[in-house]
Amino acid sequence: MDPDALEQLRVPTSLGPVAVRLLVAEQRPREDAEALVLLHGAAGSWTTWLPLLEEAERRHTLPGDVVLLDLPGWGESPLPGHDRSVDGYGRAVAEVLRSLGYERWRAVGHSLGGVIALHLAAIEPAATRAVGLVSPTTFGVAEASRHPLWGLRLVAPYVALRAVMSAMARLSPSGRATAALLAGLRRLHLLRVVFAPLFAEPSRVSAAVLVTLAAEVRPVAFAAAARAAAAYRPGEVWAGIRCRVVSVRGARDVFVTVHDDRMLERTVPGAVTRVLGRAGHFGHIEAPGDVLAALGAHVLTGEPTRSAS
Repeated sequence: MDPDALEQLRVPTSLGPVAVRLLVAEQRPREDAEALVLLHGAAGSWTTWLPLLEEAERRHTLPGDVVLLDLPGWGESPLPGHDRSVDGYGRAVAEVLRSLGYERWRAVGHSLGGVIALHLAAIEPAATRAVGLVSPTTFGVAEASRHPLWGLRLVAPYVALRAVMSAMARLSPSGRATAALLAGLRRLHLLRVVFAPLFAEPSRVSAAVLVTLAAEVRPVAFAAAARAAAAYRPGEVWAGIRCRVVSVRGARDVFVTVHDDRMLERTVPGAVTRVLGRAGHFGHIEAPGDVLAALGAHVLTGEPTRSAS
């Protein structure tokens, strides 16, 4: 897949302009189409979905119209000056989709994007037909954001990462010092070491992916997302979700654990959780084929499934 071939747009929202890439399967009125919106996490941008889309293209299973966006504060979308909440992000995603002409969609989110996808399903129950989650940072990360000492027992790597990102955000709000530091690590060939905890098999991740992840680091946005996670109370909100929800995480994910799976199953009616043996936090990069299979056709393409499991 050629990223440059995607249609590029800037869509105004209540949080500011949002950078969007659009892949349209066929020319037809968008109100008649059902889009798949892909929501990245707090350590990335829309580009983290390219391995998944390339694998789907290789298998001839591209899921119709696809909307990829940079959440406000990441990639090419500026950080909003107000309402950096999960609700604010969720409503901005809905604004983007409706501005593009879509009235129905399926949402797949990674990490923070998974939390936003679930919130979108809760506030847009008629429009959201299915939700797919890839290593969603739900209950454990939220609790660790509120109580870091407790979080050390369950998701210590997240607590450490948040501390580093918060310090970098305070020391260099512009991000220039962070960019210089990461550029230095790249020259020293240390990016693989830095990003190793995010992957089950870091040696198999291409250097190009690591360089892209480094370029997408946004400490100020990450710190804002951590505060949003601490303030968010999903219990009653997610209990009202009625669409199909399938969650996938890597067996070696350092941010998402079996605790998150069990809490999600108890909170979201009918939610299904699955574990991939050869993946860490970025399963859609490490094992895109396994993620496609685990999420299933209903989530990815809207096709009906034979089983609810």
